[in-house]
Amino acid sequence: MKFIPSLQQGKLVRRYKRFLTDVLLADGQERTIHCPNTGSMKNCLFEGEDVWFSESDNPKRKYPNTWEIAQTDEGHLIGINTGRANHLATEAIEQQVIPELAGYETLKKEVKYGNENSRIDILLTAPEQPNCYVEIKSCTLLEDNSGYFPDAVTTRGQKHLRELMEMAAQGHRAVLLFIVQHTGIDRVSPAAHIDPEYSALLKQAANSGVEIIAYGTTICPEEIKVTHAVDVLLDECI
Repeated sequence: MKFIPSLQQGKLVRRYKRFLTDVLLADGQERTIHCPNTGSMKNCLFEGEDVWFSESDNPKRKYPNTWEIAQTDEGHLIGINTGRANHLATEAIEQQVIPELAGYETLKKEVKYGNENSRIDILLTAPEQPNCYVEIKSCTLLEDNSGYFPDAVTTRGQKHLRELMEMAAQGHRAVLLFIVQHTGIDRVSPAAHIDPEYSALLKQAANSGVEIIAYGTTICPEEIKVTHAVDVLLDECI
């Protein structure tokens, strides 16, 4: 996923009111930009470090700039725009970067399914094969040299796990795909210390036939792309 036009750079001043971020530009001016991450952004906010943001040409937007990448104190880069995860996953599937999801003829997005009024992120289909339901989550929380999901309690995420378990019970393929948008994360575990219910459901889902996979990304101001598999350790909890 290339950034066109190129991203602009600044220094993080603060994030506030959930959806707003102030950045300091090279000329000394401060600019308020949109923060597209609805989570807690735990361990993703490093005041004074570099950030990169995109610009929209939509004249109706109050804040035309969107925060895309953050840098940590240790120099790791984080893709903080959670809305990019689905695009990254789609691109990776179409380019056959994820072998577990290869071999399907059609890819549909945001398809209604399940008993709890849900929409699956990606539905893969092919003749004479079970449908493959793929739920995508963006992982950006790094603690004690390990990646964790979620970074805040997620009742929505819990619902998605229940829906996936139902699809698996019906004989379909059900896949939870973590897109790791943090260059310092090389393994992912459920964050039982943050959302014990989600952690328990994730382990239950794995035991019920839901496939849990994770893929990491390379990140730079020019592009973010899915490049490599990342270990999922369901019993590695803080």
